[in-house]
Amino acid sequence: MPADVQACRVAIAGASSLRGKELKLLLEDGNFPAAEVRLLDEDIAVGTLTEAGGEPAVIQAVDHESFERVRFAFFAGAAAFAARHWETAEQAGATVIDLSGGLAGVPSARRWIPALDALLPPPPAQTSPQAGGRLFLSPSAPAIVACSLAAALAGFEVERLALVFFQPVSERGPAGIEELESQTVKLLALQPIGQEVFDAQVAFNLLDRYGEASDARLADARSSIVQEIRSYLEGRAPVPAIQLIQAPVFYSYAFTAYAELGAQPELAELGRALEAAGARLAGAGDAAPSNVSVAGESRLVLSQIEADPNVGRGYWLWGAADNLRLGAANAIRIAETLLAS
Repeated sequence: MPADVQACRVAIAGASSLRGKELKLLLEDGNFPAAEVRLLDEDIAVGTLTEAGGEPAVIQAVDHESFERVRFAFFAGAAAFAARHWETAEQAGATVIDLSGGLAGVPSARRWIPALDALLPPPPAQTSPQAGGRLFLSPSAPAIVACSLAAALAGFEVERLALVFFQPVSERGPAGIEELESQTVKLLALQPIGQEVFDAQVAFNLLDRYGEASDARLADARSSIVQEIRSYLEGRAPVPAIQLIQAPVFYSYAFTAYAELGAQPELAELGRALEAAGARLAGAGDAAPSNVSVAGESRLVLSQIEADPNVGRGYWLWGAADNLRLGAANAIRIAETLLAS
């Protein structure tokens, strides 16, 4: 193994975020050759005592030495934090892998899902990821799911492909989790509920938009996912229609997908194509995947494919994906693929 691989230094910028914590766990539990993991974050988290590689560690502020001799800098915190500091990491010689979504507008950035490289043609008018670029984007969980399904079905003459995602409150960070928990308890106790995060009742409810006083918009989250998918698939595979619904669950996306195909393949053939795109199909006697059952899964999980009873070439899929684990696993796979190239 080359010396630079054996002594691979890694930085997690945004280490106290939900994605940062998930990324750290994956790095420690897997076989990634990290000789050192530096934990960095915004000032509010600086000084927090945690652990890395089984040893006590303190989250540090970003300064001009933070990325010195770092091979990979993963940005897993706030989008604005990534936008402020990624150039410092790149100038220090690190390869930047962004999970925050904050670097999507950087012209040199390359959105990458390595598991789909063998299924799709190269992106139009772009060099290959291995050809010297140092800024990569690991897509969000719903974008990975949609791109994986589109890539898997591309060989079956897709006429229509649509997905509806049910978003967990953890996409709004710890504050979203706390608000759902508080609303649930207070509603059961017949007490008034707080709505600081969503400006709406999210507990025991489904929403297609947040309240007007919310500092975020569900429509903006949907637009971001749509842009990720279009940017990755355009010119390579059919681009699906996307809808996003806020669900009263803490973690993981559940989703339903409808595909209308020009051909009528055997269900087993469709299943093999989906597995080739990285999905895990539940067995005929298994319970259907749910946002609870996929916790800790590094792949999207699908139930058995169902033919539509009214449309001869229509097929339905139900699935779920861990919103934190899927993107983190893809980011690490980007790094592993670069090390192996």
